[in-house]
Amino acid sequence: MFRLTRYMHELVAPTPVRRRPAAGTVKPVVIWNLTRRCNLRCRHCYTTSADVPFPGELSHDQAMGVLEDLASFGVPALILSGGEPLSRFDFFALAERARALDFRHLSLSTNGTRVAEHIDRIADLAFDYVGISLDGIGAVNDRFRGVTGAFDDALAGVRACKARGVKVGLRFTLTEDNARTLPDMLDLCDAEGVDKFYLSHLVYAGRGDKNRGEDAAHHRTRTAMDLLIDRAWVAVAEDQPLEIVTGNNDADAVWFLRWVERNFAPEKAAHVRAHLQAWGGNSSGLGVANIDPQGRVHPDTYWSDYTVGSVKEAPFSSLWTGADPMLATLRQRPRPLKGRCGDCAFQAVCGGNTRIRALQVSGDPWAEDPACYLSNAEIGVSDAARLTVTPFRGKSHDPAHRFL
Repeated sequence: MFRLTRYMHELVAPTPVRRRPAAGTVKPVVIWNLTRRCNLRCRHCYTTSADVPFPGELSHDQAMGVLEDLASFGVPALILSGGEPLSRFDFFALAERARALDFRHLSLSTNGTRVAEHIDRIADLAFDYVGISLDGIGAVNDRFRGVTGAFDDALAGVRACKARGVKVGLRFTLTEDNARTLPDMLDLCDAEGVDKFYLSHLVYAGRGDKNRGEDAAHHRTRTAMDLLIDRAWVAVAEDQPLEIVTGNNDADAVWFLRWVERNFAPEKAAHVRAHLQAWGGNSSGLGVANIDPQGRVHPDTYWSDYTVGSVKEAPFSSLWTGADPMLATLRQRPRPLKGRCGDCAFQAVCGGNTRIRALQVSGDPWAEDPACYLSNAEIGVSDAARLTVTPFRGKSHDPAHRFL
């Protein structure tokens, strides 16, 4: 996850750069897909969920054991996801135990359609964050999510969270068909007092792989990122509360850094770059882990075809600290990247971007990520003609108007 607003703040109120921890000492954020069952049928669902029971999912006792192990291991953050996690039969029992185990950060990732009916219990659990997915306004969202009325139900969930003081964010997956609605989504955040906006780039997994042809074109991604940078700068400059983050395309950090280099003094750009390099970009297999509904452990939520092991057979803690060869290679810095990614001058910032896209397109997890939307010239690759991208020339606020 690229925390755009956080790094934007470094231009205003610089903080010391934290030393990057050694790979073996990192405890990952765990995204746990509790169930594949879901009441929606989203076109880009990476778990290919549906509103039917799926065999082999963890029993209640097995899931409780996983919670105990994650807490003992010192996992800093736990995200309960799905499918639709509220569809799992013992969701609230698991959530209550997770809260009692005092994870530093406990989040709920949901489609939002059932939040309003359960808001009292959600609020009582004091989730640190509830992320609700919307892929456009009204009928646009409903078409993507396969159910009429999904937008209204999810928006009711947002409003219920705000009414009960629960921190809530909107997640939006950018595609060719909904990119035009991004400004409206940001306006919706402002109108509803949403705390965080998360733009997710499409990852080629599950139905997202089947529909990879709907991925946003490079020029459209550049336009979207310019809009987010513009909004994030205004929010920081004018002390507005909306936090903006992006996910699943670590080239966003490079795009942001180049914006900083164009608009700020060299010492500020150097400071931001140092922070970005300390972050290190893509964290699959290092700072993020996934447990799927059947208890299989993966390097992240999209690597369903690669399994480290199963929590039915061994604790997550031992699997994550074992000798798995893919985890070992993902944790290398630099990674053994090829193509444009291998030649890129910003490997230390981006970390090689999203490896599963490279794998799905080329069959090689270390090939270049096809969703990198920067030109060869912009990433320091000599063959500048290999990828032609027209820079966005839209209206932008002057970033120097207040703090330079």
